[in-house]
Amino acid sequence: MRRLFAVPPLVMLAMLVLAAVVGVCLFGDALSPHSPTAQNLRLRLRPPSWLGGPEGYLLGTDRIGRDIVARLVMATRISVAVALAGTLIGAVIGTAIGFVAAHLRGWAEEAIMMLVDVQASLPFILIALTLLAFFGNSITLFVVLMGLNGWENYARLARGVVLSAASQPYAKAVKALGASPLRLYLRHLLPNVAGVLIVQFTLNFPQTILLETGLSFLGLGIQPPLTSLGQLLGEGRDFLLNAWWIAVFPGIVIVLTTLSISLIGDWLRDVMDPTLRDGGRS
Repeated sequence: MRRLFAVPPLVMLAMLVLAAVVGVCLFGDALSPHSPTAQNLRLRLRPPSWLGGPEGYLLGTDRIGRDIVARLVMATRISVAVALAGTLIGAVIGTAIGFVAAHLRGWAEEAIMMLVDVQASLPFILIALTLLAFFGNSITLFVVLMGLNGWENYARLARGVVLSAASQPYAKAVKALGASPLRLYLRHLLPNVAGVLIVQFTLNFPQTILLETGLSFLGLGIQPPLTSLGQLLGEGRDFLLNAWWIAVFPGIVIVLTTLSISLIGDWLRDVMDPTLRDGGRS
């Protein structure tokens, strides 16, 4: 508990940044009086108000006069929501598969882990591009694709920690008392390995954000009238010389968000892993 509350300054700053991102997602409408879809061609490609741009447009406007602040709020909400949903799907699928592999053992375990190895060896970006081109783009398919990214990490991790926890005396005692496998895994083993899975979640979350951003940047992710951080970045790449604010501010949000989550995830891993405490001496 002392280590948990002794937060390094850099991690504290990352927590503040992440809290700001969550605040924008929840209360972002109060940050701008403009609609993210409202167009004003007379104000197209205008700089931020603090650089001489029109009043009320704190971060300037895009190529058709839409407010960058309003667009950025909407994009942050959608990118975070898609990445969160996708990471949760991957965590649930991977954890369930890892638990099944740890329970079945034998040839079934080997077959499941072979499937995990195949998934880990495939370039996921190519799989996503193929499926999106073949089935067409929809928000549901896109979220499912995000969920299929990284599930093999949870499967490997869940299998390993469950096998380790199942060999502990408390697990053998529960099993000897006649508890069903479902009760053993969900009631007793899952709470004891949840910390490790949570750390993996925080490490996988920024990867999912970057995957969503990359696909949306290529035009294969979130489609108009919705928008995402990657889509804003893609829209601004043609105006880097004369309207840099269109791409720079979404890029800053992407970097700060993913970096903050990664720092928090690394810190949680150090706190929860006893082998990393005090340089491995305890």
